[in-house]
Amino acid sequence: MTNILHRSRRLRQNVLLRGLIRETSLRRSNLVMPYFVRSGKGVKKPISSMPGQFQFSIDMLVKDIRELRSRGVNAVILFGIPDRKDARASGAYSRNGIVQRAIMAIKDVLPDVITIADTCLCEYTDHGHCGVVIKKSGSFEIDNDRTLALLGRTALSQAKAGADIIAPSGMMDGMVSVIRSSLDRAGFINIPIMSYSAKYASAFYGPFRDAAESPPRFGDRSSYQMDMANSDEAMREIELDIKEGADIIMVKPALVYLDIIRRAKERFCYPMAAYSVSGEYAMLKAAAHKGWLDEKKTVIEILTSIKRAGADIILTYWAKEASEWIK
Repeated sequence: MTNILHRSRRLRQNVLLRGLIRETSLRRSNLVMPYFVRSGKGVKKPISSMPGQFQFSIDMLVKDIRELRSRGVNAVILFGIPDRKDARASGAYSRNGIVQRAIMAIKDVLPDVITIADTCLCEYTDHGHCGVVIKKSGSFEIDNDRTLALLGRTALSQAKAGADIIAPSGMMDGMVSVIRSSLDRAGFINIPIMSYSAKYASAFYGPFRDAAESPPRFGDRSSYQMDMANSDEAMREIELDIKEGADIIMVKPALVYLDIIRRAKERFCYPMAAYSVSGEYAMLKAAAHKGWLDEKKTVIEILTSIKRAGADIILTYWAKEASEWIK
């Protein structure tokens, strides 16, 4: 036993050997950068609750993605901020929608950038919920089936614009099946679906709702997002999405759900994404600003922990900075 301990100590003390025997390698190719896009020209509007993040007009978005790609990150996910919102989220599936136009602009200039379209309705509804709302006796509920029809239309419009991956995030029952059928019927049989399979009703989403201008006007999203206390339920949700045709599964948030990522990876052995969300980003930015944490070291530790837990793909607002910090 003593000899084994000595050998372990020698390996830890030798920096070169530490790299040689490292079990988990974080790479730029693992990262996806989220972007918020809005209409206009020359717009790069700071997001107050997410220092260093912006709402971009399409021209500025393409410019920023060009820089991102030069740093070795080649995948982005887009969230749209429409000029007009309505009860049926018509901006989500419009041929001239903000995300559709952004996808076409990216593909026109940077065709090799992997462009992921977030497929949800919350940014486009005037009430801020992820589906069609029915009011009953002073309360409300989401009409799941009517929402599915709109998600199918949205996914198809994004595919026609040139999206490489469709990423449904609304946690509607049957959304993967409907989207897969919609894409296949239109001939988009090779476009993969990255489903937000285990999306928790989390307190860590606050800054995102500021960035996407999509807070619910009433109630919350706990009726269709997952209870933070549940793990078995996540496995059931993921299994259903796989059976319906998901090509990549996602856990969101990432940092406080590492156990879910690990459990899902071990159980399904499936391509796995994890979203390091806005609250995780804002929390560390605040601590770094105060000088309480070393941002670079902490970010790399967080992202490595997500990769170590089992994520193959990490959606993170630190993608640009981390691309410079990853050795």
